[in-house]
Amino acid sequence: MNDRKYGIVRLLIVVAAVAAGILTVPGRAADRDVEWRHYGGDAGAKKYSPLDQINKDTVKNLQIAWRQSATPQEMRQDASAPVPYAYTHTPLMAGGLLYMSTGYGTVAALDATAGKLAWFDRPVAVREQSPTLPLEGADRVIGTPTRSLAYWTDGRDARIVSITGQSLVALNVRTGKRYDDFGTHGEVDLSKGYDRDAGGGYKWKSQPSIVRDVIVIGGLPGNAADIVSEKQRARRETPPGSIRGYDVRTGKRLWEFHTVPRPGEVGSETWLNDSWSYSGNAGVWGIMSADEELGYVYLPIESALDYYGGSHPGDNLFSDSIVCLDARTGKRIWHFQGNHHGIWDYDFTAAPVLADVTVDGRKVKVVVQTSKQGFAYVLDRVTGRPIWPIEERPVAKGHVPGEWYAPTQPFPTKPPAFEQQGVTVDDLIDYTPELRREAIEIVSQYNYGPLYTPLELPGTPEGKNGTILMPSTVGGNNVNGAALDPETGILYVPTIRLANVIQLTKSEHPESNLPYVYRNAFRPESWPRGPQGLYSPFKPPYGSLVAIDLNKGEILWRVANGEGPRHHPALKALNLPRLGQPGRAAPLVTKSLVFLGEGFPGGAFSPPGADVGGKMFRAYDKASGDVIWETELPGGTSGLPMTYMVSGKQYIVVSVGWRNMPGELIALALP
Repeated sequence: MNDRKYGIVRLLIVVAAVAAGILTVPGRAADRDVEWRHYGGDAGAKKYSPLDQINKDTVKNLQIAWRQSATPQEMRQDASAPVPYAYTHTPLMAGGLLYMSTGYGTVAALDATAGKLAWFDRPVAVREQSPTLPLEGADRVIGTPTRSLAYWTDGRDARIVSITGQSLVALNVRTGKRYDDFGTHGEVDLSKGYDRDAGGGYKWKSQPSIVRDVIVIGGLPGNAADIVSEKQRARRETPPGSIRGYDVRTGKRLWEFHTVPRPGEVGSETWLNDSWSYSGNAGVWGIMSADEELGYVYLPIESALDYYGGSHPGDNLFSDSIVCLDARTGKRIWHFQGNHHGIWDYDFTAAPVLADVTVDGRKVKVVVQTSKQGFAYVLDRVTGRPIWPIEERPVAKGHVPGEWYAPTQPFPTKPPAFEQQGVTVDDLIDYTPELRREAIEIVSQYNYGPLYTPLELPGTPEGKNGTILMPSTVGGNNVNGAALDPETGILYVPTIRLANVIQLTKSEHPESNLPYVYRNAFRPESWPRGPQGLYSPFKPPYGSLVAIDLNKGEILWRVANGEGPRHHPALKALNLPRLGQPGRAAPLVTKSLVFLGEGFPGGAFSPPGADVGGKMFRAYDKASGDVIWETELPGGTSGLPMTYMVSGKQYIVVSVGWRNMPGELIALALP
């Protein structure tokens, strides 16, 4: 190739990279800067970077380059400043600055090379009350950290868009100053405009998605706590989880999509007995993704009312669905429902992953939705049609009075399920005859069966002491999602193998209008204990990393992620291999490696006594799953790792936390 042609090709590659948000070249000094402008690296949630300075040969030399608190010291007013331990945040990097959501729920910018504070935002509500108002208790005015932020630029203006409490704000990337003409005095009140009272309010934990100058906002109806209140569970009336679009320059609301459709809208006929009129939830509390070229945004939508669905009979579109919208208009392009009338809390939460793969010799633009129940649904992202057949298969009908049961559920034929689904005796621990006998005795106390075994009432012959769900309501794969290597079409899915027990009970709340509600799904009794003090009666691995070839729809390999309980007294003498750590961790893929931690302590989301989460952080070989390198961090990984290069140096940044340890960002780099 001659020099002229080579130069043209190189220019085209650079232009394409800049357009994709992977590479920024504002000047000669930044020619080697590689940014991270989206939660998942790009709008398609691939969680991938082409960087290779940290590779198989050099990764052993990684060391901590800097650390920064989830609430930088310079912005604290006193010792009561909120610093969460469960800091489930992933920062963004652009133009040499790292943008983070703080313990106050506000935005701060750090120098990307040293982690030092460059600027921070103080909420308008606080400033208006008093310029000197201490920020303790500011969570009443502000909020809590979000999973990430959104970056937008038109080439002239560049903004960080964030949800701070119930407010949508836009900040100048260099100064942190709010745009006074955005919304009202620099904010948009997201709590306004719903057609029904939200009751306990809304939570906006995840970041906005920006597509073609439109900010798309999801949201989760509920109170300020992560687990909804007893009163909220006892009412059939629930606030709507509608999706809304806002102009990125003005904050003006442009459209609203009803996830519980109204009469005349597609899907309203699936809410029988006019149950659409009072039903709600079906919001997006996980991560959205987008295709800028198509102008589409992909929504992973949660369940309606969990576990008892007799108050809203029918298939209940668009709950438990992935929905594709035109970002400019909010109009539905297509949808796919993963659970009809979902009563298992198997809502979609992970960011749909966009991939360009070759299937049977044909190039296809796909979107992949990984799920709690252990399926990866692979769909054409333009049309929504399955790449491989998804079969409607009959499922069992239960015995709960008043419940409505869907006769079938969708089962992908490819790829195979990446996690154990359902429960049989063959799935129980069998290392020793004693362990197996006790495991059988434990499981026999519960109702169990294949995936989508219906819930029953405890105390009945069908219900026994509750119904075992495998995977549990945590997953499988949850909001931590999957990562894609776009060069090979291989998807890397972290998954956990824990079961939990769901118990329905008669509703006794004085304001209840439901016959049955669930007992809190995360109480100690909601996890089946294991034999001899183990935290599971089931065979490992309890945490895995699974590689799926999206070109063929095949699982390539599975490796246990973490030690697991192999050193437990009941297993220690058996000299077992790694059994896997059931912590919820998110993956990062680079040119040559897959990075994955072990998650942070699960709290209510793990069985009593379970050592869920761990402080190890590993690099895996992409082709084999072999561990290339591992190190112990100060805390367990609580957010998605991200990577970038600035001034010729590659950094990996991950949020960490631990029991009674304030959350923080940790940056790793080569010496």
